[in-house]
Amino acid sequence: MSTYDNYATPVAPGTWDVPATGAARFSWEYDNGRGRLLDLYQRGKDKQWDAAKRIDWELPVDPTNVMGIPEEFSPIYGSRQWEVLSQAERDELAVHLSSWLFSQFLHGEQGALTVAARIVESVPDMDSKFYAATQAMDEARHVELFARFTKEKIGLHYPMNDDLGRLLADALTDSRWDLPYLGMQVLIEGLALAAFGVHRDLATNPLVKQILAYVMQDEARHVAFGRLALRDYYKDLSDAERADREEFVVEGCHLMRDRFRGREVWERMGFDVDECLEFTEHSPVQQEFRRLLFSRIVPCVKDIGLWGPQVQRAFADLGVLDAAQTDLEALMRDDEQIAERVDREKYETELAARRAEVDSAVAEGGQE
Repeated sequence: MSTYDNYATPVAPGTWDVPATGAARFSWEYDNGRGRLLDLYQRGKDKQWDAAKRIDWELPVDPTNVMGIPEEFSPIYGSRQWEVLSQAERDELAVHLSSWLFSQFLHGEQGALTVAARIVESVPDMDSKFYAATQAMDEARHVELFARFTKEKIGLHYPMNDDLGRLLADALTDSRWDLPYLGMQVLIEGLALAAFGVHRDLATNPLVKQILAYVMQDEARHVAFGRLALRDYYKDLSDAERADREEFVVEGCHLMRDRFRGREVWERMGFDVDECLEFTEHSPVQQEFRRLLFSRIVPCVKDIGLWGPQVQRAFADLGVLDAAQTDLEALMRDDEQIAERVDREKYETELAARRAEVDSAVAEGGQE
C-alpha cells in the first residue's frame, strides 16, 4: 500500500520541487578547522545508531491515546466544540491529532535532511561540511523512524503544514549559504527540539518516550552546530546584512508559531475552524505550550547575535522574550542524560524479563 492511500486529506502523487539557488562551494583547506566544530563532528560520528535496533518497536501504542496522556491536554479541551463531542468522536479526534503531530515531525525531518545536504554543498568551510554530513545521516534516520511509527502505530498521515513548507522554501531558495543554516538549524530544528521535549516529558507510553528521547539526543547537536557556525559568521556582518537576517527570523518565528495551531485537523474534522483557533489562542495550556516551544529558539537567536529591536519586539509580542535567559547548554546536557537514562531503563527491563524467563524455566525443570 502506498503512503498516499493513508493521508487524511488527499495529497497529489509526485514530488514537491523547490528550485535550488546559490553556489556549490569547494574548499582546499583541510587542516585549519575550528576545534569545537570538529569536536561536534566527532560526537556526531560516535553517536550514530540504528533505528531498527535501538528502538523497541514491539511496544504497543493505543492510536486513540498515542502518548498516554490525559485528555485535558487536547488543544480544544473545555471548549464548546469539545463539550458537544461524544467519547467516540473524542477518540477519533485524538487519532487525527496524533497523526497530524507525528506527520509534521516526519515532514520536518525530511526538510532537515534536504537542508543538511544543502549545507554540505554550500557552506564554505570544511569543518562545517564534515559535521553537516553526519547530520544528514541523523536526519535520514529520523525520517525512517517517524515514517515507521506513523504508519505502524497510528495508520494515518497528514500533509505538510503550509507554514512549515513556506519556511523550508524560503531557506532553500535563498542563494546565501547561511540562510539554510538559520532557517533550519535555528528556527525549524529549534522549534522541533522544544516540541519533542514537551511531548517526551508528558508521554507515558514507553515507545514514544524512546523515540523522542533518542531523536532529541541528535537534535541537540544540530542546534549546537548552527549556533557555532553562525555566531562566528554573524559577528562580522554589516548593519544592513544583520537587519536582513533579523527580518527573516521574525517572519520565520511567526510561521513556526502558526505551524502548531492544528488548522488542518479542525478542517478535516468539520469543526468551526475559527472557533477552534480562537480557543487555542487563549487557552492557558496552549499558551504555556507556545512558551515552551520557543525555549530553544529565543536564546539561540540571541547567542548568534541577531538581537536587534525588531527581533526583541517580535518575541515580546509572542510572549516568549523571557526565554532569552534559558541555559541552552544545560538543556542539551539534560537531553543527553535523558536518552542515556531511557537506554538504561530499557536494558534493565529487558534484563528483568530474561531473568524471569530463566527462573520460570528452572522452576518448570524442578517439577519434572
